[in-house]
This record gives sequence, C-alpha cells and structure tokens, in this order.
Amino acid sequence: MINLHQYLTANLESLAARKEPVATWLAHAAKDIEGALSRVFVNHMGLLDWRMEDGGGVFEKCPPLPVLYDEWRVLKQPERDATVIVGANLGYGLNHVLTGTPNTHKVLVIEPRPDMLLACLGQTDYRPFIEAGKLRFIVPSHDQVEAAIQRLDLNLVYGNIHLRNDLASQQIGPEYAQLSHLTRGKLENFSVELATLRLKQEVMVGNELKNYADAMDNGSLLPMKGMAQGVTAVILGAGPSLADMGPLLAKRPGHALYASALQTLPALERVGLKPDFCLAIDFRANMMRLYDNIQDMSWLSDLPLIYSTKLNPEVVQRYPGPKIPLWTMGGIGTYVFQEHELVLDAGGNVGVTLARFLSWAGVSRILLAGQDFSWPAERTHAPGHHAHQNVQSFDPNRDVQMTNLWGKTIYSNVGYLSAKRDLEKDLRKAEVPVYNIYGGGVEIEGSRVVDVEECHQQGLLASQPGARERFLDALRRANRQRVRPVYQPRHATWNMSLRNATKRFEKLLKKPGKHQGEIRQLLNNVLHFLKQDPLYLPYLYNEVMDMAAMVNLKAKYGPTDMKEYRDILKRSLAKVKQVDLALGPEGIERREAAA
Repeated sequence: MINLHQYLTANLESLAARKEPVATWLAHAAKDIEGALSRVFVNHMGLLDWRMEDGGGVFEKCPPLPVLYDEWRVLKQPERDATVIVGANLGYGLNHVLTGTPNTHKVLVIEPRPDMLLACLGQTDYRPFIEAGKLRFIVPSHDQVEAAIQRLDLNLVYGNIHLRNDLASQQIGPEYAQLSHLTRGKLENFSVELATLRLKQEVMVGNELKNYADAMDNGSLLPMKGMAQGVTAVILGAGPSLADMGPLLAKRPGHALYASALQTLPALERVGLKPDFCLAIDFRANMMRLYDNIQDMSWLSDLPLIYSTKLNPEVVQRYPGPKIPLWTMGGIGTYVFQEHELVLDAGGNVGVTLARFLSWAGVSRILLAGQDFSWPAERTHAPGHHAHQNVQSFDPNRDVQMTNLWGKTIYSNVGYLSAKRDLEKDLRKAEVPVYNIYGGGVEIEGSRVVDVEECHQQGLLASQPGARERFLDALRRANRQRVRPVYQPRHATWNMSLRNATKRFEKLLKKPGKHQGEIRQLLNNVLHFLKQDPLYLPYLYNEVMDMAAMVNLKAKYGPTDMKEYRDILKRSLAKVKQVDLALGPEGIERREAAA
C-alpha cells in the first residue's frame, strides 16, 4: 500500500501550501481514504488500474497508451496552448500531457470523485509541475471551474484550449459526462467574453471616453439601491413568443414594472405594450438601425433609457427621452468608480443585464417574457425587431438544434446559450422567485414555467401598493447632473518611464544570449507598469495582454522582439493621451469653451 501511494502526502502538502481550494475539498469530501486507495490494483497486463463497483478495472479492456491518449500531445503550438482534462484516472492521460509539453503549456485537471483524485495523487510526484504553475487540480463546482478557466486567458487569446474528456473514466459513472458538459459550457462562455474583450474593448472604452462628460450630466443609478423592494418586474425580450404574449400583457398589464432592451422597443410598439423603462448595452454603431423601426419617436419622449456608458455616442444622443448612465465592468469605472457609482457586471446579453440590475435594486419577483434564447424555423424575432426579417436557416457549424418543452424543434446558437447559462447562474444565487411566461423557447433552469392567464390567477403581476411608483419616482430623481471628477494627466510621466525601459531593452538585446533572464524581468516590469493605474487599465487591455504574452509565452528573446515591444508601447501611450484628454482638466476646458 505504501509503495502504491508513496506520493500522496507530498502532493497534498504541496497543494495545501499553495492554498489550492482542491486541498480543502479533498479534506472534507474524502471520508474513507483507505477504502479509496484500496481500489488501486495491478491488472492482468501489469498496469496500475482502478477497480470499479462491478469489480472490473477501468483499463482491463483497453490499455491507456497508445490508444486513449496519444492524440492529447498532438498540438500545433503547445507552448501557447492549455489542456483541460475532465477525469484524472490514475494519471495516465495527465502524465502523458505533462511530460510532452513545455512548461508554458497550462494543464487543468477536473475530477468529480475525491477518492479517484486521491488515488491519482498517490501515483506520481506532481510537485514540480504544481510549483512551476503548469498544473492545477480544480474543485468540480460551477464557480471553481469558471474561475480556473478564466485564468487561461492568455492561452485562449494566443493559442487554444483543448478540452480532453477521459473516456476510461466515463465507465465509472454519469458524473464525468455531466462535468464535461459543464466545463464545455464554461469554455464557450469565456470564449465569447474574451472575443468581445479582445476585438471590441477599444471601441467600448473609446465610447466611454466620448460619453464621459454627458454621462456626468445625466445622473447616477447609485441611489436606486433597494428602491425596487415590493416590486414585481417583467423583463420583456424580443423573442418570437413576444408576438403572441405581448398583446395579452398589453391588455391586462397588472401592476408590474415592465422593463425591456432598447432594441425591443419597436416590437413592443407594434403590440401596444410600453415598458416603464428600457436599457441598452450594445456598443455597436448598427444600434442606430433600431430607430428606423420606431413608428412614432414621440412614444419615447417620456420613457427613461438606462444606457451603458459603452454605448455608441450617436445612439445615446439620438434618444429623445430621459437618459441615465450605467457604468459596467470592463470599462473605466471598473476600479475607480466602485464607491461612487453602481458598476454592474453587465454580461453579454441585455436580458441578463436587466435581471442583474433589478435584483440589485431589490425586486421581489421577476417574470420573463419573450426571453426565448432560440427561434423556430420560421422567425428569429418578434415583428418590429431589426433582425425580424432575417429568417435563419440551420447551420450545423454554428447552431444547435433542440426540442422545446412542447416537443417542437427549435434552434439556438452559442451566443444565446451562453447568455442563458449566465442567466441561470444568476438565478441559482437569486433570493427572489423567477417565472418564465413560456412561449416555446429553451427551458430556463431556475425559473417556473407559467402562462399569462396563470399569472393573473395567481396574482403574479401584482406589486405591493405604491412600490412600482416609488421605484419610478426614484428613477426620475436619478436623472440629475452630478459633480464630475477630474483626473490629473499621466502621459508625460509614462512617456519618460517607458523611454528609459526601452533604452535598457536595447542594451540587453545587443547580447541577448547572456541576458535572457534580465530581458524577461524587464518585460515583466513593463507589464506591471502598464497595469499600475486602475483608471487607464481597462483601455490598455489589449496592450497588457500582448505584453503578458511576451513575458509568459516566449521561450527566448532576440532583436526581432523589439518591433513588437515598441508597437505595444506606442499604442499604450496614445491611449493614455486619449484618457487624459477626456478625463483631465483639458477636457473640462474644451467642453466649457464649446458651451
């Protein structure tokens, strides 16, 4: 027994010393350590094996190598990639990856059974890989898997993340397939999030800088905290089902607070259902198209718009009604406005943003209507929405064919399903009941399916007396000019510091072979310099990522790296200057002169 599990204690001590959550999980979850370790045996092929409940071994019918794991090493750029393994077994697949990839290749292992993970930790000394930061064992929970995957941002942006499902482990029980499904969903969500950040962060924060002065004039949502207590909120989406349930809600709205996306307004106008406020987070310039579908712009004149400060400034300026800014995570308010503004994690879907805002404001009940996250064969949105005419045919490379609760075929895609998972994650933590006025879309876990008639019969569209009015009055008061913070410009000091670093880099590159360690340290110092100021950091997202890739994903450095380095610094300094102009004293002077 000792020989079979000689590395267990050392591995557990290493995990505990690094304060890895999996060490605590194992301490609490593994009740019968001796019983777990006794499952390890030597099979008829002379291989270490794991005895399943039926008495058979995991590897008795199929040897681990070369059949199961050879492909796990076939990678185009292993130094930039990462591998996520679901199912550790006794470490056969894991060890094959660890010993066949460079140290920059990150490896995550997610094992649902604590007894199996203990057995795996007993067979191999993983301390060198753990201490080098190459290997992590992850607690098999929603939050821990998500947090671990988010640490692989460099690998996802500059390489690939390979999800490896251990086929041998799937013989043991359904928990492996379930965990694989969970992990794949987390990876898809993170891919969507990073693609947005990488490709659009400059546009989003650039919009914030242009909106900054007006946003200060348009007020603050911070006083809305707790103002929705006793309110029933209906979140209206532009899914195909809105065409059917919208007229029913317009006819008998009850006494609920109705909220929608700005893009949903044309569809709501056509069914005669006017929300109490709308919200917009989409930063793209093509948002202007929604105004072309509004039949009567005066319909918006008294309808409050809560707009993400990342919204295209032209979209904000054209809106004819009251406007209140919403600062969101990932923008310039992320670190510096936290104590002075509501800074919301908006996610990538406006329905999710509405749910988060209303929950923060303290609503007592949420109903979802038109939140289909899918479409039938004939229409993608309710009439009036700018995408209504784009009937979408099924694309197996992009779309997912599903069956709804009525047994009918519907279609969805990664973006919709990612947003649905975000909403479901919020619902798991919500302290209020959530109902889905179901119209044939995907099922939303954590919500109860109802129809409009049932809502009336059970009083689900009622708020406490005066609660809705109190919320709307607070929203009107929030639309007031606030004091504008002014920040001191930093471009001159940044320029001087980075110029000195560049001179040092040029000197080291004259003999790069002798100075690899010093070059890496210099680049790491520059990386930390770029990350030093929380006000500038969101706008410098791409530059920080590019510099982090230079530090962490390169095996060695040479003169050819100077071009990439200079490009990163040039872009960084240009952005610092833009922030200074928008948020510093010069911005106020220009605005006052224009007025």
